[in-house]
Amino acid sequence: MKTNSILFIAALWMPVVWLGTGASAQVPTQPSVGQQPTGAAASGQQPGAQQAAGTGAIVAQPGTTPGTGTSIPSQPGINSTGGTPSINPSEGPVNLQPNVITSFNSGLGLAPTGLKPSGQTGNGQAFTLQEAIDFALQKNVNVRNGQLDAVSAEARIREVKASGLPQVAASASLTDNLIIQRAFLPAVFFNPNASPDAPAVPVQFGVAYSSNASVNLNQVIYSASLNVGLRAAATYRELAQRNLQSTKVTVAEQVAKAYYGVLVAVERAKLLDYNIGRLDTLLNETGALNRQGFVEKLDVQRLEVQANNLRAERQNVQNLIELSYTLLKFQMGLGVNDEITLSERLLDRSADDLRPLISPDPTFQYQSRIEYSTLETQIKLAEQDIELTQKGYLPSASGFANYGYNSGRNAFSQLVTDPWFNFATIGISLQVPIFDGFQKRNQIAQKRITLQKAQNNGELLRNSIDLQIRQSSITLKNSLQTLQTQQRNRDLAQEIVRVTQIKYKEGVGSSIEVLNAEASYREAQTNYFSSLYDFLITKVDQDRSLGRLYVGN
Repeated sequence: MKTNSILFIAALWMPVVWLGTGASAQVPTQPSVGQQPTGAAASGQQPGAQQAAGTGAIVAQPGTTPGTGTSIPSQPGINSTGGTPSINPSEGPVNLQPNVITSFNSGLGLAPTGLKPSGQTGNGQAFTLQEAIDFALQKNVNVRNGQLDAVSAEARIREVKASGLPQVAASASLTDNLIIQRAFLPAVFFNPNASPDAPAVPVQFGVAYSSNASVNLNQVIYSASLNVGLRAAATYRELAQRNLQSTKVTVAEQVAKAYYGVLVAVERAKLLDYNIGRLDTLLNETGALNRQGFVEKLDVQRLEVQANNLRAERQNVQNLIELSYTLLKFQMGLGVNDEITLSERLLDRSADDLRPLISPDPTFQYQSRIEYSTLETQIKLAEQDIELTQKGYLPSASGFANYGYNSGRNAFSQLVTDPWFNFATIGISLQVPIFDGFQKRNQIAQKRITLQKAQNNGELLRNSIDLQIRQSSITLKNSLQTLQTQQRNRDLAQEIVRVTQIKYKEGVGSSIEVLNAEASYREAQTNYFSSLYDFLITKVDQDRSLGRLYVGN
């Protein structure tokens, strides 16, 4: 019984030891200072897919583009209408980190997500950022597999506990002795006067048919190893729950980055269509001036080239729209053909409004990181594994009871017609280990090394967390500085466009100056939203490093 309990606990612990010495030491690396985060995918995610929106992927949000009247679908194949995009400065104060984090938290804007209702509708199901994360935590394959692992852990725990319950088994046998073995007895057994040298007499013992039926009961009375195993079962349950929570944090991070990528791309798409409308207006005005003889045909042709280039770029953007939505639906656990609508949009915030978000968190504790809590649980299991082996030096006791019937006849029919005879036994079995060739001693030495490695991994993880926090903080500061610069460049470029258009209409400027100003303005707008995307992603990375990205069940 003691051996069975040890085998059960060993089977429970071996995969945990393997995970604790391998997977737990792996710490996700943060992007280098100044590097744009790529949103690396976890297991089962398409690597590199997150880069689409970060490098120019533009996804249109439902609404009407200003200046053109063009309807931008929520995703390809879905038509909707709505208001014009907001390109005004920030609307309201920044909501700093809440004291209580209930679910996802980015620390942006008027709400914990930094988003506000878009007021737009589509054919597909509408999702806020929080709703998208909640949906993913129900449908994402990685989360579902983590939940199955937790259920499997519960079954394994019950398996360990079952070894301490009474074990009842029934058995039955029927034997046909085709050739009954004979035994040789001295002749004096049959004839007292026989000579000692007389040959032995063969005697047949047994019957042609024998049968047996019994019920056996075994119960562990005392086993120190089993007691440790029952305590380890509770720790194993805790480990399974922490692994599930870690999976949920990863999924929340992936969905948030994909959602932000779509929203940033939406604003860029709207501005692109807005610029197309502005250029078309300028083209029409220049064409009228050309027909009146005030400007050359070359000026009109330059504008036509710019308009054609913008429309070609818009077509490329439309192709990237589908990719960005597909990535978001993939992270949420939806099918690629499912229709969705994003019911929130980004606020156009100034860098000064976002500056308070980069302040450090003085209340941070290592236990806030799910990876650290998981490693602590693995260390606890390693200590219990050593204790389990040490308890193998102690004796164990178990009780047993048997009850049954047997019969033996020379005719098969007599097994049914003649009565059977009952028997019963009861007793206690005591096992005292004396010497095992130093087997357990060497096992304990190995497990102590495993524990020490796990403790070393804890030191490495603490240093890695410190590095991640420092790196994400520096990267976030750099992103904010870049955002502030690009915001200033965008405002300057807009002013330059306004002045050059006035000069051109007054006849003191050239069309080339207008075209260059328009191109610089579009580039400044693109750079602004790229830097805004970088800031949002690095903010998510910082929240992940501080363990405040997602806290839930």
